[in-house]
Amino acid sequence: MAGYLFTINKANIQSMVDAIRDGVFSTIINQPTNNTWGKHHEGTFADYLSMKEGDRVFFFSDRKIYGCGRMINIQSDCKYLNYIDAAKPKGNERLYNTKHLLKNCSSSNRFFFIFEPDPVFFKNGVDMDEVLQHKENPFRSIRTLWSLSCIKLDDDESEQLYKIIIKKNELDLCNKENQFEFNDSLHNSLARENLDDYKFDRTSVIESCIDWNSRLLRHEMALEASLCEILAKESKEPFGKWDYISHEVVASPFKPVDYMDRMDVFGYKYIDEYNVVSKYIIVELKKDLATTEIVEQIMKYVDWVANEYANKDYSMIKAYLVTSGYDSDVLDLIKKHCIRNYTRGYRPTTFCIWNDINAIQYHIDDDGDLDFTVVL
Repeated sequence: MAGYLFTINKANIQSMVDAIRDGVFSTIINQPTNNTWGKHHEGTFADYLSMKEGDRVFFFSDRKIYGCGRMINIQSDCKYLNYIDAAKPKGNERLYNTKHLLKNCSSSNRFFFIFEPDPVFFKNGVDMDEVLQHKENPFRSIRTLWSLSCIKLDDDESEQLYKIIIKKNELDLCNKENQFEFNDSLHNSLARENLDDYKFDRTSVIESCIDWNSRLLRHEMALEASLCEILAKESKEPFGKWDYISHEVVASPFKPVDYMDRMDVFGYKYIDEYNVVSKYIIVELKKDLATTEIVEQIMKYVDWVANEYANKDYSMIKAYLVTSGYDSDVLDLIKKHCIRNYTRGYRPTTFCIWNDINAIQYHIDDDGDLDFTVVL
């Protein structure tokens, strides 16, 4: 199962203790300037929109990682708005005052996710250096943790981090003195509420940045956040449903974090009923018309995933460009140059051609949701 690592300022460590006690965590989102969401806000939305029941929860503070928890659904989801209209940039102080779901919070606590200990949260955190020096080290994402409130871990990273924390705290598995307190009273309170009006989904992100004249979005990150939810939760054509979806995933050799290339959206799906990866997905987005640069960029990512994840088997990769449209030069570039020749197997070796790149055009439909058309 995937995992989320949330960063907590050392000075606010008590907020982590409180979150673990209540089994609820809320990222603070202040009212943005000009009443418009910024890229970092919509990046946080993307993290939340791909959350699913069963995803693991870890906290990072003062160089140490604390765990372990697991997201759970109450009623239909594991994440909700704290108050009605909380996902609108301006918010609504009156609605917050009228009815908010979390106790001891402010109107800046706009949404939250729900989790429980799995098996417990240990007071003894594991030093980041100890994690990164571990012999079995699948940690691609953790190595790039920089100026972020949250990073998403793939299944291998999450599982290995879970094992490291459990092993480190083996002697405290039955010692409540060295475990953080958990009380399910807030969970029980939420279960008694009608949460239908507090659902947090992509419509909360899209409606604040639609340009109805063009039927497009004003922000690329809003498109990215919305697509994360679609891929993780739905079987919407032409993409289908994927078991793991993340965004802004590193796709370059290790170097100063600010200079790393990042895939807009990356994920994978398993062979049915088996914990074996069947396909990887790469999506590169542009809210406006496609350019030759976006085509060149996604092919760099295709090669990166083939080498780093797919053991050079290009047949495991599906690539998508999602933009507002394509001119003939860009389409010709895709047809002529987005091709890879590779070999599979030994004795006999099979010569193969990969060209599984799909040009998709998006627009906003009459209901204010994303609609997609296959161009190529």
